[in-house]
Amino acid sequence: MVEEMTLDELKQITIDYYVNLQRIKKADTENNPELMYQLKVAKNKLASLGIPTEEFEL
Repeated sequence: MVEEMTLDELKQITIDYYVNLQRIKKADTENNPELMYQLKVAKNKLASLGIPTEEFEL
């Protein structure tokens, strides 16, 4: 049986993903276009969920 994810669970998973990408960005000092793209996508997903990203940026 497949359980549906609640909106709160989706928000938390998306926040966790964004924070993990921020950690990678901080550790990676070289220019990484794929990382920057993934951050942009995650930021847009959070915005569509009504979650500001400023407080999660490192």
